[in-house]
Amino acid sequence: QVQLVESGGGLVQAGGSLRLSCTSSRRILRIDDVGWYRQAPGKERELVAHITSGGRINYADSVKGRFTIARDNTVNTVYLQMNSLKPEDTAVYYCNLLAWATINMYWGEGTQVTVSS
Repeated sequence: QVQLVESGGGLVQAGGSLRLSCTSSRRILRIDDVGWYRQAPGKERELVAHITSGGRINYADSVKGRFTIARDNTVNTVYLQMNSLKPEDTAVYYCNLLAWATINMYWGEGTQVTVSS
């Protein structure tokens, strides 16, 4: 069982920045896909950013140019740098890991991000 723990959420004014971190309880492997999702009140969970095992990075159109995802396998951590935040970015942000070796998907508990106007 893999545990993912997110941190770095909080309250920020529009235009501000936050950096989210997600630390895994086991080593993040090269063949793992990692990503960030978010869920706003009354809405479905949606992809924010994702890194495949092959290194391809995907972003939701709504965050392109503002958010940057990165992985550091040496410290078992995935980051999400969020700049130029907007009120519509307000949501609970979840870390996700897809372990291709065992075909298991893991989720963190989530961290709240609130952007005030």
